[in-house]
Amino acid sequence: MVTLTTNHLQFTARTLTPLELEAQSGAAVRGALMNSLWERFCTNKAAPTCADCPLVRVCPVAALVAPMRDEGQKGSDQRPRPYVIEPPSSTARRYEPGETLTFGLGIFGKATDLFPYLVIAAQELETQGLGRKLAALGYQRGRLRVEQLAAVSPLTGERQILYQQGKPQIQMPGLPITATEVQAYAATLPTDRLTLVLHTPLRLVDDQRLVRQPELRPLVQRLLRRLGDLSIAYGDGDLELDFAALLAQAAQARVVDDQTRWLDVVSHSSRQQRRTPIGGLVGQVTFAGDLATLRELLVWGMLVHVGRNVVKGDGWYTVTGASAAL
Repeated sequence: MVTLTTNHLQFTARTLTPLELEAQSGAAVRGALMNSLWERFCTNKAAPTCADCPLVRVCPVAALVAPMRDEGQKGSDQRPRPYVIEPPSSTARRYEPGETLTFGLGIFGKATDLFPYLVIAAQELETQGLGRKLAALGYQRGRLRVEQLAAVSPLTGERQILYQQGKPQIQMPGLPITATEVQAYAATLPTDRLTLVLHTPLRLVDDQRLVRQPELRPLVQRLLRRLGDLSIAYGDGDLELDFAALLAQAAQARVVDDQTRWLDVVSHSSRQQRRTPIGGLVGQVTFAGDLATLRELLVWGMLVHVGRNVVKGDGWYTVTGASAAL
């Protein structure tokens, strides 16, 4: 059993100026939110990393900001980050003033306690802006206004309004997803044929090989490790699953309909002055075989995402029982 709880938020914003997003805008959303948290709440910005700060264990946002600041540094906290980003769109887009855009954020386990800080960070986007720096705006980012925040269930579609522009009161998320909800949803899926709709690039590495064609076994292997790490860090302990049996079942699955394509995308870090490849498979793929024991695991993947760069928006998919119209 997976001992983890997830909460999922959806932000709705209206653009105040022209605003342009890259083809994979999750990195921009993540960077803007984390920078807002750091700028607003860090009381020791002189520290080279959060790990070097004496306040790291009591800082209310270090669990979210520290992994970003310590990225790539050996010996730093290697816990998985307790959130994922669901970006506005998988294609580049220009928004004109008055249009709306939405983006999502999943928070795991104990990190849900940091929800009030994330709300304030999202509101700070109104000041710093989002997306590309535009010449027409004096090389500033497009501005927006957060109009609504809702808790959502990716499994049922249920929504709970937490914040509405003009109303000062903000509610805590009330739609947590636990193993019980995952089991119930998985039971509605067929046991012999499942379709994964890849909303954002799925980037998997298997035995130092970049996986460029859909394969279920590498996905399941990476998902098992990710869920184990998340359960230890933010749940109630390690997984109680038969890894060998699950991997054997995944290895037997056949691809019967492949409508995926490889999307090359890079993200640019102004902090580190480097470009990182975040491309991967997008589209949809249908697997057939004895998939009964894999259903719950794949549903968990819908919630926590899988593969490289999940905090930048990669690895977000939906699992269904039939092929979806693209």
